[in-house]
Amino acid sequence: MLNPSQAATVPAWHLFFPLAALHGALLVPLSLLSLYHPAGVALLASPAAHGRELLFGFALAVIAGYLLGPLNQRWLWLLGGLWLAARLGGLLWPVALPVILADGAFVLLLGWRLVPRFIAAKRWRNRVLSPLLGLLCLLALVTLVWRYLGRMPTTALVMHQGVLWLVLLMTFMGGRVLAPAVNGYLMASRRQAGAGVQPSIEAALIVLLGTTPLLMLWPPLRPLAASLVLAAGLLVLLRLWRWRPWACRQRPDLLGLMLGYAWLGVGLLLLARAWWQQPHASATLHAFTIGALGALASGIMLRQAILRAKGRPEAEPLLLPLALLFSLAAVLRLLALDAGEGWLPLLWGSALAWSLAWLLAAWRLLHWRRRTVRRRLDPGQLPREGYRRTDP
Repeated sequence: MLNPSQAATVPAWHLFFPLAALHGALLVPLSLLSLYHPAGVALLASPAAHGRELLFGFALAVIAGYLLGPLNQRWLWLLGGLWLAARLGGLLWPVALPVILADGAFVLLLGWRLVPRFIAAKRWRNRVLSPLLGLLCLLALVTLVWRYLGRMPTTALVMHQGVLWLVLLMTFMGGRVLAPAVNGYLMASRRQAGAGVQPSIEAALIVLLGTTPLLMLWPPLRPLAASLVLAAGLLVLLRLWRWRPWACRQRPDLLGLMLGYAWLGVGLLLLARAWWQQPHASATLHAFTIGALGALASGIMLRQAILRAKGRPEAEPLLLPLALLFSLAAVLRLLALDAGEGWLPLLWGSALAWSLAWLLAAWRLLHWRRRTVRRRLDPGQLPREGYRRTDP
């Protein structure tokens, strides 16, 4: 039985994961309506505005649910209320001061709760989360001020920066989820140790992906940035190969996460080519924001929900289909770059695949959330398979 202090806390994912999934399902169709059809909302009427809502609305909600942990109910409802007010209010009054203040307050409170948490980590590879999360929150505030002033750039360089820092976060956190999960499965099924975190590759990826966003700001250094991105993409794929996906054929949940991680490597290779050739550099980023973010975020969110309910992720039938749907959405979006007159149907096909995947994810998240509540599982505990200390 839970003691009173435990009963007063609620895991942040209970609120933020379902909200993020529903927000993701609605965001892209609304963006297409706003960009290419008479109907729509002012908040999403430009590519930069659409990108801001994806990065600093949807992605920050996923980060909040994953990293905040158990919260006092008042804190949880405050953060959730601010986030929801910013999202719903922005659809109707995107530059209204109360909406701007609600969004800014959510970002500041999220940064205040998360950034100091990793400063005391013993290893520098773990401490990198503090400045990384701080940068994402800072970029969110900068773009929010631009929106209020009506000066959101049409080709927002800061959006590229946000995606690149998010790629570093997904590379780091995705590895920290996959490595122990694959190791645990291989030890249980084959009595073989897996490749693990591969700290040398992780360190190299942090340096490469942490340097690239700074170099790409100055056009003469763009070729050097492209070379670093190419090296990072090859390292991501090498790291994935060492996890031996073929040995995890009986674990569709792990295969889904690996597919999302593969999109990071593929996206980095595509980005390197785009920076060398200079065509469609912005559109190439959808390999990250659709393929990698969709497959990794949905897999990690559902996996955490299942483990909290003391379920078995390998028994969840939708984990691999979700990753495949997000991959289909990414492929269709990238094909639209050179599709001629057929570009808009491809965009809508991509949007529908993305939205269907997030609606299915929301349904399963709510299912596992109900099971967690019924079991009255201590929100501070994780089954052994899903637990990984941030600072081992």
